[in-house]
Amino acid sequence: MVIPGTGMKWFLQIVFVFGMAAGTAAAQVSFSNELYPVLEKAGCRNCHNPEGVASATRLWFPEEGSPEDRIEAFGRSLVEVVDRKAPERSLLALKPVNRISHTGGERIAKGSPEEALLRAWVQYLATLAGDELAGALEYRTREAAGHGVAPKVVLRRLTHSQYNNSVGDLLQDHTQPANEFPSEDYVDGFKNQYQALSVSPLQAEAYALAAEKLAANAFRRGDSRGLIPCKPAGEDDSACRVKFIQVFGRRAFRRPLEPEEVKRHEALFRKQKTFLQGAQAVIEAMLQSPSFIFWMDQTPNPNWRPYAKASALSYFLWNTTPDETLLDSAANGELSTPEGVERVARRMLDNPKARDGLDEFVSQWMRFDRVQTASRERRLYPLFNADLARAMTEETRRFIGELVWNGGNFMEVFTAGYSFINSDLAAVYKVSPPARDFDRVEFPAGSERSGILGHASFLALTSKPEDTAPTGRGLFIREQFLCQKVPPPPPGVDTNLPPVEESKPVTNRQRLAAHTTSQMCMGCHNLIDPVGFGFEKFDAIGMRREKHKLLFFQPGASVAAQKAAPKEVELEIDTRAWVAGLPGSDFTSPRELGQLLARSPQCQECVVKQVFRYMAGRQDTAVDRPTIAGALEEFRKSGFRFPELMVFLVKWKDGRVTGGENAARNYQPR
Repeated sequence: MVIPGTGMKWFLQIVFVFGMAAGTAAAQVSFSNELYPVLEKAGCRNCHNPEGVASATRLWFPEEGSPEDRIEAFGRSLVEVVDRKAPERSLLALKPVNRISHTGGERIAKGSPEEALLRAWVQYLATLAGDELAGALEYRTREAAGHGVAPKVVLRRLTHSQYNNSVGDLLQDHTQPANEFPSEDYVDGFKNQYQALSVSPLQAEAYALAAEKLAANAFRRGDSRGLIPCKPAGEDDSACRVKFIQVFGRRAFRRPLEPEEVKRHEALFRKQKTFLQGAQAVIEAMLQSPSFIFWMDQTPNPNWRPYAKASALSYFLWNTTPDETLLDSAANGELSTPEGVERVARRMLDNPKARDGLDEFVSQWMRFDRVQTASRERRLYPLFNADLARAMTEETRRFIGELVWNGGNFMEVFTAGYSFINSDLAAVYKVSPPARDFDRVEFPAGSERSGILGHASFLALTSKPEDTAPTGRGLFIREQFLCQKVPPPPPGVDTNLPPVEESKPVTNRQRLAAHTTSQMCMGCHNLIDPVGFGFEKFDAIGMRREKHKLLFFQPGASVAAQKAAPKEVELEIDTRAWVAGLPGSDFTSPRELGQLLARSPQCQECVVKQVFRYMAGRQDTAVDRPTIAGALEEFRKSGFRFPELMVFLVKWKDGRVTGGENAARNYQPR
């Protein structure tokens, strides 16, 4: 107990003097009020969270704003990293001060009062026994069971690709009007995250113009293109008019229309001179309705819930609107049970539309947009053009599709020694072109290519116009394949490196050494730059190089003269690399890293998380932990067959899937 009037400083000094022997004083430490603020100030939570570099330890700090009792429970759960027989050798006592190797470096100064407070807490934890110890050890199990409430996503706006596919299925119109809409933003790695799918005035105007053109095109040739489900007896055939509104409306709104909706559209229909003009007006109105532009993810209306499930299934698995068969499944109650959802999902996965749905996920996960909009310095990369960029994305699309649809182990996405290329890519990869474009080609062992880590798409999207970007490559691997967030640079920091001078040529590794000399930069760059160094033998379009080549063009010389005789310098490449936070992660090539990622629990879990986020349209939260853990367990049991992962996750919709607590509990902190 602290003596009144003496203050915290006196208490810390006493604890420090007595060190690990101060058991009685240590028991009085308040974790939430005394030690937790120290750990917060040290930045421990930045890495020790579900998306941090230390996520694998499962020692996740409570979310910001957590109640005091939860913080105290977390503090006691740290007994898992305490050696109760020799507390002074505990990881909790040694890692934060970097007395043993710590990925985050020294977070608490050695010999400081803060270290004394930490040691006092370790001593207290070492004394826990009986029910106190059991309660402390149950914390992680309770965390694995999830807590809190997930964001309630009721409506989700159609993405541009979903809009194009939906109007294509509804109207057989494949003009892709959404390509002219305002561009979409990526949020948390995807374009379909609900918080980014608002409708701006400019977007609303684009919807109105598109609806007008689509409706006009529907009957431009004077026929109904199968849109009218009956043959009107005359221009005022009310029965056929209502039937059209109900049938087309169910497809457009992805649910049956309410009686008042039918009446409203019937009134609009009657105002037109001819039957086809009335149908055109209804189509134009429905395509501007929120009931078309937004699809139901959840709904309080029990009559609409099966249709919300149908929409969720369709836009996840097919990336388009439900067809008549799926809407019938909603109507007849087939989607009311997990077993029924599974049957329907497996039927849908057998439909060719599922290939399109997978392609959309892959294009966003692998950021095809960056490849398709990339530019390269023509004097350095004369092979690069728009056709090559398209071939890069097509290779990755076909490669992943082969694994998914032919029952492959999805983790081979990081290890495969083959791919599907055309003659343009063969020139980049320096292999013989296949007999037919995008046939399977085996890579020579010496190429060191490994799955998507060796694809030109990945290597190009993580490069700059004039050279590779080890920082970009390391960041992409952290975020996309390990689901770890690296904080952005502090405001005002100049992220540009000094240009390479002819008088002092240096490699990218040598240039990036500047990041490790700045305290402001080194914390993050030590996590990402070393990962990217392992790819330095692959240039900015994915071509292998044995030396780092620098070309110095003479200023003022003509283009022809510069192209004919630039000064060329070749430097040795050092590809020693590692992934901080993953044990035994030293590597020197994409092939070695691919093997590491494929067997890494963090990477396997990240694949699950990425699919979950794409499906749910939001980031996973604490309440989703059992679902993620259960999906990962099923994914592993299936031999990492991707369709099984999708089937498990669609059964999660509209309800918690349990069974993942045991899987989560098996993760032991390191």
